[in-house]
Amino acid sequence: MPAVTAGMALVFLITLVALVLFVTEPISIDVTAIGIMVVLIILGPWTGVSPSDGVSGFSNPATVTILSMMILSEGVRRTGAIQRLEKIVASYTGESEHKQLGATIGLVGPLSGIINNTAAVAVLLPMVSDLAHENGTSPSKLLMPLSYASMAGGMFTLIGTSTNLLASDVTSRLASDYSSLHSFSMFEFTHLGIVVFSVTAIYLLTAGYWLTPSHVTPRSELETTQKEELLTEVIVGQTSPFVGATIQESLEAVEFEANITQLIRDGNYYREPRLSMTIQGGDTLTVRLTEDALRTLHEVEGMEFIPEVTPPGGLDALGPGQRLVEIVVTAGSDLIGETIESSRFQQQYQKAVLAIRRGGETAYERITEYRIRPGDLLLIESEPDTVDQLADDPNVIVAGELAVQQFRSSKLSLAVGIVVSVVIVAALGILPVMVAALGGVFVMIVAGIIKPAEAYDAVQWDVIFLLAGVIPLGQALSETGGADLLGTLLVSTADFLPAIAVLGLFYLLTTTVTNLISNQASVVLLIPVAVDTAARLDANPFSFVLAVTFAASTAFMSPVGYQTNLFVYGPGGYEFSDYARVGAPLQVILAIVTTVGIVTFWGLWPVVRLWLPL
Repeated sequence: MPAVTAGMALVFLITLVALVLFVTEPISIDVTAIGIMVVLIILGPWTGVSPSDGVSGFSNPATVTILSMMILSEGVRRTGAIQRLEKIVASYTGESEHKQLGATIGLVGPLSGIINNTAAVAVLLPMVSDLAHENGTSPSKLLMPLSYASMAGGMFTLIGTSTNLLASDVTSRLASDYSSLHSFSMFEFTHLGIVVFSVTAIYLLTAGYWLTPSHVTPRSELETTQKEELLTEVIVGQTSPFVGATIQESLEAVEFEANITQLIRDGNYYREPRLSMTIQGGDTLTVRLTEDALRTLHEVEGMEFIPEVTPPGGLDALGPGQRLVEIVVTAGSDLIGETIESSRFQQQYQKAVLAIRRGGETAYERITEYRIRPGDLLLIESEPDTVDQLADDPNVIVAGELAVQQFRSSKLSLAVGIVVSVVIVAALGILPVMVAALGGVFVMIVAGIIKPAEAYDAVQWDVIFLLAGVIPLGQALSETGGADLLGTLLVSTADFLPAIAVLGLFYLLTTTVTNLISNQASVVLLIPVAVDTAARLDANPFSFVLAVTFAASTAFMSPVGYQTNLFVYGPGGYEFSDYARVGAPLQVILAIVTTVGIVTFWGLWPVVRLWLPL
């Protein structure tokens, strides 16, 4: 066993601290990644990471390719291609829940192999969510399968997921020491990807369908709740105890829940007024509350009721042209850590936030006190034109009720042709995939399919900085011998396990790590270890690389391991445990299917042996 050196121990310590920060997220994971990069550079004499090595992640081909694919995906979205698909899908599925599920899986899988699976989920999320709401289906029955199918579909091609691109780059860096290693071609593992996607689809349509919960989501819950509520207007008299108090203090003083949706003062209208706003005599308040609460409000001194009390009838409470919209806070959003008030969300977008969904709980009251987190779902009411602004905002993803935008539909064929050309050129080896993707971006911008400002906004910069930060950590593990030490420890399992089980062990280890941190970090940390383990077993290193790659791209058991899971977390009304219940059986099935598939297609030994001779 290699001796533990000071540099090796230091890198292990940095890795441990990084893992803790990734799991607990006291700061965002992209900021943690940048911190890792800075520390590795400062401690370069011991970590083996020079300043140029430390920042090499920004110029890494995988990073540049991922950035380019984000822009290409946005270009396709700008043409309205997804909205055309929505009409076709809706006409086919109708109110059949099984047809909706089948269409969702069948659409997102192939699309994820072409435009990157994270982008595929982002653009299909509104369509699937609205399809469910409009046909009486619980969105939770469709959105988790949407995420899972996109992960499996991402394994069709090299560009299907950022994990594949990063794994290819890490593998190419190790190829100089291992002759059987090479960077991935465009369709390197498509045959196994088809197997994995098929098994995933069958599971989601059968056992997975019964395990997937049927939750009531904030949008549908509010519609139901509003039918039991009343909308009334009251004038605050000078003798009212509310005069001089803030709205929050007034709401806390009464013994019922109410929502002040509007305040009129001196002819000025304030929709969803701030809780810190002071009530004055003569103010007119529009209040949404239950019948029992209304009786209690009648007993408050100095409150003059405007004659009639009208039931809102669900969405009738919305102003003219208003609509309910669900939006998801992305991982790199500027809103994270802010409250609704401190973020000036309502002032910037002129939107009333009606509810916040986090995990298994939906809050309708005191929501301005919540600190926003990644994956939170906000239920808002807004004008159609300002909803379109949100569709272009990188801080959020519109999850439902997207208004008709001014899409560049005349450029749809050109946009699709550019993406297909990128895939073909890279697949034939005419150009490296990075160059082909950058060329596609250039043509899209010149052709007016996407504007330069839109291209910048399309990039998920938190993912780019995460990649740039964790790439040097993988290099440090290799340079200091840390990967060699971990490989030695894992080889010892061959004393009591078949060699094929050691390969499966890497799959399970990678999925465990990915479910806790992120797929990119898992690939960077574990591929060097997997390659070293294979070399010590005299096994095929490429097979071990594929086990890590497939496992990192199929992390089903938590909402934090893969970004698509986080996208659907709020809109589906899921709890953390839902992912474990639905994802665990699929994780075990794919551990077996993928391991056997790798051995079948690529082999485990130069001469096939299933047991390590010791």
